[in-house]
Amino acid sequence: MKAFLEYIPLVLFLLVYKLEPRSVELMGYSLDIGGIFSATAVLMAGTVLIYGAAWLKAGFLSRTQWLVVGAVLVFGTTTLLLHSESILKWKAPVVNWILGSVFLGSQWLSRTSMAQTMFGQLVKMPAARWKVLNLGWAAVFFAVGFANLFVAFTFPAYWVDFKVFGSMGILLLATIAQMVYIYPYLEEQSTAPGEQNSEKAE
Repeated sequence: MKAFLEYIPLVLFLLVYKLEPRSVELMGYSLDIGGIFSATAVLMAGTVLIYGAAWLKAGFLSRTQWLVVGAVLVFGTTTLLLHSESILKWKAPVVNWILGSVFLGSQWLSRTSMAQTMFGQLVKMPAARWKVLNLGWAAVFFAVGFANLFVAFTFPAYWVDFKVFGSMGILLLATIAQMVYIYPYLEEQSTAPGEQNSEKAE
């Protein structure tokens, strides 16, 4: 549910972007709706509202969430001020490359890899398996970043669709691959209590 809510600003961005540009009267003011620039403003407002509500409810935001909020506001504001669509196209690649760098850096600069920090409560695995999973997520984020950049500047008519659905699809596939990767250890842990009880009964 939390992940779904965080995609609401992107969905709103897509919907407004797809609208035919038009002027709308609101409280005596004329607003332009439709196209990249009004969609950018909606993305910024939606991000502040969604993550602001999350912060008020939980009392904190994760580093990843702060990164997303900061990137949206910085790239969004610059896009509107300079009236340049190209600036916003760099937001998704930069955010994904930063996330990939965090996973990669944690492999050597931290006692616990980012993957183990995030998923260690879900399953217990050998250190070597965590390293492979961590490198896998780093590769996924770098790949998503380069894919966004390639589509944005090679197929500009489809970059918003890819930003919303393509990136989500790649991350969903990566999540499924992760579950397949860790499943043997989940199964092992789920059967362990039963095995211990049977040993005691003997």
